[in-house]
Amino acid sequence: MTMTTAGVIFVLTLVAALVAVYKPFGDYMFRAVSGTRQSRVERGIYRLVGVNPAAEQTWGVYARSVLAFSGISILFLYLFQRVQNHLWLSLGFDAVVPHGAWNTAVSFVTNTNWQSYSGESTMGHLVQMAGLAVQNFVSAAVGIAVAVALLRGFARSRTGQLGNFWVDLTRITLRILLPIAVLGAIALMIGGVVQNLSAGTDVTTLTGGTQTITGGPVASQEVIKELGTNGGGFYNVNSAHPFENPTTWTNWIEIFLIFVIPFSMPRVFGRMVGQNRQGYAIAAVMAILAFASVVITNVFELAGHGTVPQAVGAAMEGKEVRFDVSNSATFAAATTLTSTGAVNSFHDSFTSLGGMMTMFNMMLGEVAPGGTGSGLYGLLILAVITVFVAGLMVGRTPEYLGKKIGSREIKFASLYFLITPILVLVGTAAAFATGNNSTALNVGPHGLSEVLYAFTSASNNNGSAFGGITVNTTWWDTALGLCMLLGRFLPIIFVLALAGSLARQAPTPASEGTLPTHRPLFIGMVVGVTVILVALTFLPALALGPLAEGL
Repeated sequence: MTMTTAGVIFVLTLVAALVAVYKPFGDYMFRAVSGTRQSRVERGIYRLVGVNPAAEQTWGVYARSVLAFSGISILFLYLFQRVQNHLWLSLGFDAVVPHGAWNTAVSFVTNTNWQSYSGESTMGHLVQMAGLAVQNFVSAAVGIAVAVALLRGFARSRTGQLGNFWVDLTRITLRILLPIAVLGAIALMIGGVVQNLSAGTDVTTLTGGTQTITGGPVASQEVIKELGTNGGGFYNVNSAHPFENPTTWTNWIEIFLIFVIPFSMPRVFGRMVGQNRQGYAIAAVMAILAFASVVITNVFELAGHGTVPQAVGAAMEGKEVRFDVSNSATFAAATTLTSTGAVNSFHDSFTSLGGMMTMFNMMLGEVAPGGTGSGLYGLLILAVITVFVAGLMVGRTPEYLGKKIGSREIKFASLYFLITPILVLVGTAAAFATGNNSTALNVGPHGLSEVLYAFTSASNNNGSAFGGITVNTTWWDTALGLCMLLGRFLPIIFVLALAGSLARQAPTPASEGTLPTHRPLFIGMVVGVTVILVALTFLPALALGPLAEGL
């Protein structure tokens, strides 16, 4: 079997599995977030934190709850790292330096999981388990909760209530993320992923030397890292490490975990607005963009563009031989199409055009299918922009799901879209203007690509990197931390404000002039708007970086 054939089978089986779970898993998530019954554990949590589960919140209160929870989480995780040398299972590691602790705390709370440190030599097991892994759960739950609040905005009328953040957070964590994480961790352990509390084992190598094999609670962190589209690895080389991702079939499981929640969220959307066909339309947009990206990334990497890859017959630099080129390219597309950022190969060593695709995926806004929750609400923002453009073309007030898209709504949608490009382009310019653009290995177009990639990854809450650039300095930790914060929470505020505005509206009956938003025309328009907006915004930067390098 050729590498190309194996890659095609890998992708097709993945697609088949995602199609198979779309309806049952989407329905399960819908019941989890919309049910009225509380479990005994949930009632105990509400009493502990003083929450009335029957009380709902306006968009402002919901947003303040998100910000308060996230702010306390950042403070806790920062302090946890700063005192880790005094904690159990610290493995003798020193406290994390202030700028590193700040960057890591912000990174994991914002679902970015950017890592400017080597995990196995910096973080003790307790910090990994009780700090980083916990944030992998709750930061993913926050994204889903915000998406659900937006869906309530579309589904409800003449009300300012969007649900209760604390109830949503609890239910999503306990009913969706935790059960799948337990089953997934067992599957990964069967596949050979490590799960222990070992500080390390000394072994004798084939050459007679001694090497310490680091252990730890890897499987439990690996599964939620992928399921929650987080991406932070227990080991420095992330999912390229055989203890995190030993075989081709564990590689398949990890990609499936990355995609399963984002691709099933449109089903929740269709159920909540009472029109399953609307969910199918959004899922179709996600699928078209994702499939195109996976195919193009594979084509660029399998073609081996460049002098050396052409000479040796494959672009294997930076890739694991147990995954080959195709599985590595598919994994890279999956993690940059979502907000995962995990890697099983090194994007900095991809061909110039293959590396460009990983950047382009993030620049799309990570909506195909995007992160847990964030992908759906990002694509719905693009759908709102699309119906606004369509309304301008025919000269009537645009509508989406019976809600008018007026000046207030389009302002929130436009501000949402503008945040990330501003952060990426201003951040990249600031790095060059302040002399912080130096890289360890590369100059010229590839050096620019490394800086551009770093700010694209941080601002889109992805977390992957072109690894040839040194970013564990005070300037980089501070700058990227700010981009992660603003790139996560400003869009959330605009999404919740839009949800509140939509929920207060009275329903508008559909007429002959209403654009059908479940048909192929609308699907094609959303795809076109998404690609065109990215092209107009980022094409000059891409032309100076990966395109210039490739040409």
